[in-house]
Amino acid sequence: MRRDKRKQRKSGGFSNKLSLFQKPDMRFKKNCPLSVKNGPVVDYKNIKLIKKYISDTGKILPSRITSVSQSKQRELSLAIKRAKILGLV
Repeated sequence: MRRDKRKQRKSGGFSNKLSLFQKPDMRFKKNCPLSVKNGPVVDYKNIKLIKKYISDTGKILPSRITSVSQSKQRELSLAIKRAKILGLV
């Protein structure tokens, strides 16, 4: 039994397998849907847009899920909070 394992190690039997913990070679970057040219304007009155970025429980979805840029995420959260205060959402 030991001899088989030694042979596999020397021949590279275990090292050729892919691991779940290896970093992928290429990562695809998601573009912000609000920062594109002719993109929607972030405003507290734009309820259709705001509802896309709110969960079922009424919480603001994080940018890692929605792939929104950091500056647009701030604008979006401010618009959502204003819409909640005014009772639009």
